[in-house]
Amino acid sequence: MRQATVVVIGGGATGVGILRDLSMRGVKTILVEQKDLAYGTSSRFHGLLHSGGRYAVKDAESAQECIEENMILRKVARHAVEETEGLFIRLPEDDEAFEAAWVTACAQVNIPAIPITPAEARRLEPQLTGRAVAAYRVPDSAIDGFRLVWQNVISARKYGGEALTYTEVTAIEHVNNQVVGVKVRNTLTGQTGSIACDYIVNAAGSWVGQVAHLAGVDVHVSPDRGVLIAFNHRFTSRIVNRLRPPSDGDIFVPHGSITIFGTTSSPATRPDDTIPRAAEVATLLKIGQPLFEDIYHYRILRTFAGTRPLYSADPAAGRAASRNFTIIDHEQDGLRGMATIVGGKLTTYRLMAEKMADKVCEHLGVMAECRTAAEPMIADAAAADIEAARRFFPAYGVDRAASRLGPKFPEVVKAMETDPAKRQLLCECEMVTLAEVEAMAADDTSYSLEDVRRKTRMGMGTCQGAFCGFRGVGAAAANELITGKDAPRLIEDFLEARWNGIRPVLWGNQLREAELMRGIYAAALNIDGAVDHENK
Repeated sequence: MRQATVVVIGGGATGVGILRDLSMRGVKTILVEQKDLAYGTSSRFHGLLHSGGRYAVKDAESAQECIEENMILRKVARHAVEETEGLFIRLPEDDEAFEAAWVTACAQVNIPAIPITPAEARRLEPQLTGRAVAAYRVPDSAIDGFRLVWQNVISARKYGGEALTYTEVTAIEHVNNQVVGVKVRNTLTGQTGSIACDYIVNAAGSWVGQVAHLAGVDVHVSPDRGVLIAFNHRFTSRIVNRLRPPSDGDIFVPHGSITIFGTTSSPATRPDDTIPRAAEVATLLKIGQPLFEDIYHYRILRTFAGTRPLYSADPAAGRAASRNFTIIDHEQDGLRGMATIVGGKLTTYRLMAEKMADKVCEHLGVMAECRTAAEPMIADAAAADIEAARRFFPAYGVDRAASRLGPKFPEVVKAMETDPAKRQLLCECEMVTLAEVEAMAADDTSYSLEDVRRKTRMGMGTCQGAFCGFRGVGAAAANELITGKDAPRLIEDFLEARWNGIRPVLWGNQLREAELMRGIYAAALNIDGAVDHENK
């Protein structure tokens, strides 16, 4: 039996934030996640680090939390943040009175909203519509959810924190109404075990209701479904928001070489209701065209969906529900040593983690203060390592690799220096080398190419795995990087995950790309087993 003082359930941004915070305060903490880190909402959103402008009119408290946390994360999570800034654009059909209310509301919560002319906005973003009648600059930023979650875990490990992936909680144990531990099951091997603890934090996002049920308490969460589109190129350098009350399809966010557009809001049938539908994509494109009139000519890379855990104690639903977070101490339900945190948004995950850690430490009698707002999650790479890396990495690949790898960067550079074969690119789109894939595959949270993808971005670029998929599998098989699965199964799993986001957008260039991928894997490599070579 493993032992910890605190068990955190859920490996999204909030869960890993709590793991990091408690570990930094000296509390022995183990996090368990039923899938991979950032599997849920924290990787299925538009990647916007909010300035708070979106919530200023109707949710001033959330808006103020956003602008404050925005400024903090730019410092402590800067390797996961791109300071793009943002624009709010009003079109002729949008309510002029809302603009005036929005300007006032932003001023009241100290969100800088600098007015510029529509002509200046068009100069900054040439693809933007020429129909804008008002424009404002705000301190929005883009944030990489995968990288943010991974770097929180890296930081937590320095202080003794542990993260167990593919570990499902099957029971919450309590004696005399006091939590004493959890029973767990490895979802890959079926192996069972238990972790003794004094406190449990339920941070399972859209699954918090299911986890609470294991303890015999109720938490009413309504998963709210959001669909997004990833375009093949970066047609805006700044985040572009529609200046109107929050609605579907009013945010465009640049990420690296692509642009993400969304999102929608509709009731989800279940927490993992994350397969997009072609009709939803068509609706989004129609809504987005007024801001970017050439949107139908842009190539769609893929589409994806996530669910937001909206706490239904708030009678409002969907977009009307508050984006604030709620902490529920289950002592009020007669169970000591367990609390649930629900709601909120990724921008405020650190604050959520701080408040949750404060409650846990108060219960445990721990007096240490929170330091997550001051201490960077990962240190900058050493100048000597950066200089050495420039001899081996492709152009523009050094900074990307340094921010992806964190403390593993020096060992990757050394490996490439020692063995030139490790310099080969497995993924040209995201410039991922064999040495990086080997380093991430060796981590104890990596069990598949999908896990490696989330850490390195291999397969997330233009080809969506068409070329790097078989290279990655070849490298994994040749170097025995991932055990328990043969090469055909590895590639099938990897391609299936890519296919889920490609299938709803099979038209135009994306259809041609899919046919190329089918030709490579089905015709040339016979990955679907359609041809029986032995009996041919």
